[in-house]
Order: sequence, then structure tokens, then C-alpha cells
Amino acid sequence: MARPRIKDVARHAGVSEKTVSNVINDYAHVSDRTRQVVREAIEHLGYRVNLAGRHLRKGRTGIIALVVPELDIPYFAELARHVIREAEERSLTVLIHQSGADRAHELAALAGFGSTFVDGIILSPLALTADDLRDRTGFPPTVLLGELLEEGADHVAIDNESAAREATRHLIGLGRRAVLAVGGRDDAGLGTAQARTRGYRAALAEAGIAFDPAALLPVDSFRMPDGARAVARALREGARPDALLCLNDQLALGALRALHEHGARVPEDVAVIGFDDVEGGRFSVPTLSTVAPDKAAVAKVAVQLLQHRIEEATAPDGGRDGAGPGPGASASASASAQAGVQAPQDRIVAHRLVLRESTEGHEPR
Repeated sequence: MARPRIKDVARHAGVSEKTVSNVINDYAHVSDRTRQVVREAIEHLGYRVNLAGRHLRKGRTGIIALVVPELDIPYFAELARHVIREAEERSLTVLIHQSGADRAHELAALAGFGSTFVDGIILSPLALTADDLRDRTGFPPTVLLGELLEEGADHVAIDNESAAREATRHLIGLGRRAVLAVGGRDDAGLGTAQARTRGYRAALAEAGIAFDPAALLPVDSFRMPDGARAVARALREGARPDALLCLNDQLALGALRALHEHGARVPEDVAVIGFDDVEGGRFSVPTLSTVAPDKAAVAKVAVQLLQHRIEEATAPDGGRDGAGPGPGASASASASAQAGVQAPQDRIVAHRLVLRESTEGHEPR
């Protein structure tokens, strides 16, 4: 049986094809009665909108890419679910790519994988530098997740420094003074680990606790085995922490195992808090206190920003609307306005502390 077309819907409803199109596109100037008749015809005939044709007529494919370092890290898997849901509401399809935190893979993603099959990229970079992001002429629209590497790109994140400061304050507020940072990095890099380490150090300074570089426990990656190894090594070498700030929940879950194997009680002997609020932390023993980023908001804002950039890039006038950047705008904003595009957006979304058994000793009511 042939797939029904707009003209079939129009014939069945007794209206013009233009009226059917207006209903499909939810234009306002259609009477409620006509709208109802057309929708009943669509339902009766099983008509489905040809999204591919609609996108291609606008110079788009309707496909965006989400590029994350590792899909089997639960945070990225949960974030991907939110991005897919948000994209579906905008009739967009999401291609998911794993970069492995490899610079060559991230550069390939930034360049649209050397083809024109994606309209835009949502990228969580770990290996790229600001120089890599500076000249993206001819590249697809891009929204970055995580720490801000370059002012010239749209960007979405939580305030990682503030969040780590709050988490460390919570530990100190429990009376803990020997707080180790699992995954902490004290170099001058621009990544998430460095931002969270700065927050950790700021909280120590506020409390009058001297920073000891040995309190940073380095890891090769942010997985459970790495957290377990880092904590086990520190304990073997004589460290006696009474709290751990773990820079993600995977490290924290590994740390819980290492503490258990060394006979340390959580939270009586050592309080533990993580980052990301992944599902596994709600079922660990004890349940895991954590910093919960609003993952749904990260996805929503990222997809909104990217869709705006895609529409801007494919608009007949190149996105020009005649609006200037306004008083006090930066040089980059002024340049963007002169080029007829909106200035790059730096969007911070909410986070909150979720306190559970690993610091509270009981599940809060």
C-alpha cells in the first residue's frame, strides 16, 4: 500500500494541500474546526511527516552529533538519554560518537567527521586545546560541554569550582580535616578536574586548613578501578584520611570498595562524596552522597543553543537580524554582531548537593 501523501489528506479532509501544511506546521491562522478535521484525516490515513524532506528543503539533514569521551561512563550515558529526548522533541536525530578522549577523534568530530551529514555537534572535549577551537571556519555549529576552553564557542556546564567548594565545605562541616581529593589535579589546565580541585582548595583555605599536595590522589581515568587503586595506594603509604572528595561517582564507588577492604567504616571513619549523581550511587552500600548536576537542563540548553546556531547558519540572510550586541559587549560579541550572528553563549546550569549515607550515616528523609 502506497504511503499517504499531503494531497491524500487534503482530499480526505476536503481542504487544500496548503491548509494541511498549515496544520502540520501548527500555524495559528487555521480555525479549530478545520484543524480538527485535518488531524482526524491524518490519523485515519496514517500520514507521517517526511522529516528528511523537510530538513533537506531547509539545507539541513536533521541529524546532530553528541560526542562524549566514553559511553560506558554512566554520567555520559545518562546525559545522552536526556539529549536524545530533547532532540526528539525538535524532530532531530542524534548520532552518538565516542572520542576516547583522543585529540584526533575530537578534532574529527569538531570538523563534522569530514562530511556534511550532521548539522551540528554537541561536544564534551577532554583533549582539545583553546587553539584547536579558535578557527572553526567551515565547521558545523558546535556547542561545548564541560569547562570553557575558548570564548568563541557556545558552552554549557555547571559551576564545577563552586560545586566542589560546596561539597568540600560539607565534609569540613562534619568535622573532617584530613580531606583527600581523589582524581584531583593541581596543574594549570582548563579541564573539569582542575576546576573541581580549585574549589576543593578554596574550601580548605576558607576553613584554615593547609593544602598538602599529597592530598591529591591522581588517577589515569575516572573509573571505579582507578578510584579503588588510588585510595588503596594512599592507605598503604600511610595516609589517614577522614574524608574523600571524589571528582566523580565512579571514583567514589571504587573508593568505597578500597575503604571496605582496609577495614575503614563509611562514614564513621571516612566520609565520602562524589560528583554526577549516577544511578549506581543510589544503590551502593552505603548510598553515595554526591553533587548532582541538572543533566536534563544541560541537555535542554545544549540542544536549544545548537538548534539556534543551525538555523542561523542555514538562514537565507545568514542569521542577520540587524540587532547589535548592546552596550558593554565584548570585542568577540561585537565581531559576532558585525558578522550577523549572535555572540557566543556561556550558560551555567544548576547543581545541588544530594546527601546520603556515605556522609550522613543514614538516608535523609
